Amino acid sequence: MLGYIYEFEDRYFSEFACFSNDSLGRQRYTEPSLLRTEYQRDRDRIIHSKAFRRLKHKTQVFLSPKGDHYRTRLTHTLEVMQVARTAARCLRLNEDLTEAIAFGHDLGHTPFGHSGEAVLNKLNPDGFSHNVHSLRVVDFLENDGIGLNLTSEVRDGILHHKKNGTPRTLEGKIVSYADRIAYMNHDIEDAIAGGILLESDIPTDITFVLGHSKAERINSLVTDLVKNSYDKNLVSLSSEFELLAGALRTFMFENVYHNPSAKTEECKANKMIELLYDYYKNNICKLPQFYQSLIKTWGIDNAVTDYIASMTDPFAVRTFEELFVPNSWNL
Repeated sequence: MLGYIYEFEDRYFSEFACFSNDSLGRQRYTEPSLLRTEYQRDRDRIIHSKAFRRLKHKTQVFLSPKGDHYRTRLTHTLEVMQVARTAARCLRLNEDLTEAIAFGHDLGHTPFGHSGEAVLNKLNPDGFSHNVHSLRVVDFLENDGIGLNLTSEVRDGILHHKKNGTPRTLEGKIVSYADRIAYMNHDIEDAIAGGILLESDIPTDITFVLGHSKAERINSLVTDLVKNSYDKNLVSLSSEFELLAGALRTFMFENVYHNPSAKTEECKANKMIELLYDYYKNNICKLPQFYQSLIKTWGIDNAVTDYIASMTDPFAVRTFEELFVPNSWNL
């Protein structure tokens, strides 16, 4: 039944695409599906995972924002997927592989965004990086230690999606660019909504070329990415747009990501994670049974890290309150 899909790919895909029937396979053999390619199955496994559902309650940039329209880690993921899939279709690459990588790229994020990631990196002797942990989630932690058993290409794209990553497929490279294109521009929109930025604060040498709105800037960057990469064995922005994207990213770090007004609650969140980490490390019997079972193989620090990294923002707060905040009582 999948023959027509393979025929479509042979006829319409770029010669540089990752063809669905050329996958290097999974870590464990799985009987092929009659209806879906291996990359479609990976996408569906990710969407149906617990880690994916938890993204809706994990911070993107702003901790505990007062409003329903600020991005979460889940809405960020959806926007990355949309940008990546648009580029993949225009470049005649594998949209299903691109989509699977995009959906899985942030599964390993901690509560409280990159702030939580930095704390766990400091506390765990082995360090912590969300892209590496995303791979650990899909390889092992999901399904009570069985993992999702994803294809090699999706696993590679998840691991190497960061700016300094080196994905071996063009589809993985697209997701890496889409991640940056999406977060820079939707974070600008959230920062404006939160009173951190004005559109006029963005340097005019950037907005003159990229545009004066989120939609214009995303369109400009994706259009350049496609034009510069079409029918080539590479995915990259032109040198001009690479410089502009870098300048916009620098502007965001200086004015939003490191802005004290946007980070007023981070110290509290960091202290919360530190106290939770210390508590569970010294009270391993209080860890859920699954995470206790990891200690023998992975050590206490990694078991505690796995548990805390899995928490959503509200679950971390609720757990902290249960452990450290006295309950009221009646005489």
